[in-house]
Amino acid sequence: MNSTNIKSSPFVRKPLKTKTLMFWVILCLLPGLLVQSFHFGIGTLIQVMLASTVAVLSETLVLVLRKRPIWPTISDNSALVTGILIGLALPAYAPWWIALIGTFFAIVVVKHLYGGLGHNIFNPAMAAYVLLLVSFPVTMTSWMPPQSLLVESLSSIDGFSLIFNGFTVDGFSIKQIASIDGHTIATPLDEMKTQLTLGFTSTEISGHEIYSGFAGIGWQWINVAYLAGGLALIYLKVIRWHIPLAFVGTLFVLSLLSAAINPDHSIPVLLQLFSGATMIGAFFILTDPVSAATSNLGRMIYASLVALLVFVIRNYGGYPDAIAFAVLLANMAVPMIDHFTKPRVYGYGEGNSNDN
Repeated sequence: MNSTNIKSSPFVRKPLKTKTLMFWVILCLLPGLLVQSFHFGIGTLIQVMLASTVAVLSETLVLVLRKRPIWPTISDNSALVTGILIGLALPAYAPWWIALIGTFFAIVVVKHLYGGLGHNIFNPAMAAYVLLLVSFPVTMTSWMPPQSLLVESLSSIDGFSLIFNGFTVDGFSIKQIASIDGHTIATPLDEMKTQLTLGFTSTEISGHEIYSGFAGIGWQWINVAYLAGGLALIYLKVIRWHIPLAFVGTLFVLSLLSAAINPDHSIPVLLQLFSGATMIGAFFILTDPVSAATSNLGRMIYASLVALLVFVIRNYGGYPDAIAFAVLLANMAVPMIDHFTKPRVYGYGEGNSNDN
């Protein structure tokens, strides 16, 4: 005779362990990593491997100093995800010490000085990026043009040599090999913002060859790849849809309004959505479970705030891609957002009066 075990409600879906969650995040980052490496060269892979190694070693060092067990923390893959995100955010051929400084700061200062995973109020990868950008602005904005626009392609040996030595095997620097018709190492967003301030219209600027396609050579397909990985995260229930939808939707509406009001002097809508760090920000950075808001309504408010800040900084600030700044500013508002959007406990405040 077969017996059936019947359990009473409520039924709760078993939450993913941190290790499993981070594993899926890493897996879904791979399409973007591969496309980014295809368009910008082996330097992207080197930066990711370098930052990931420093992240794991830094966390190990801190755990030893804090006399905490090493493997349970290292094996949760959170440090590895931080390292990968930092590596992806860096220019492909930035000097090796840039990844070292940024990753060490993210793990030791932003993460562990606040108490470790679950206690940090800022997104570690974005805090590290802002530190590097403020400290080394020239290096951090020295992006190579896509491989297809280079006069001569870089070999793997040249890539290693540029990162660890500053010059290719033949003795050329990044500036010497990255010039295209007088334009050097500018991303589509950077180029658009600079040329708009010089009085050119967006239509005139879009005629430059780096804007081939709908949002710039290389960058458009990188963002499509991160979009695909992000949708996979939602399908796997690793993240919820509220933050990506609110962020992309708000940025789309603001960009559309701006283009309708002043089309000649606004960043085009598709460039806003599919260039820079828009899609990796929407699905892999804003959705950080520690530094983001916790309720569904809070998540949407948080993401909309980030989108508003990104739009304002891109259009009126001095730096074209503003994901990192916007995320850190919104992180500071998360406690207040959580306070005003926390769900009401069932029955609280209703029928509990003792006045009679």
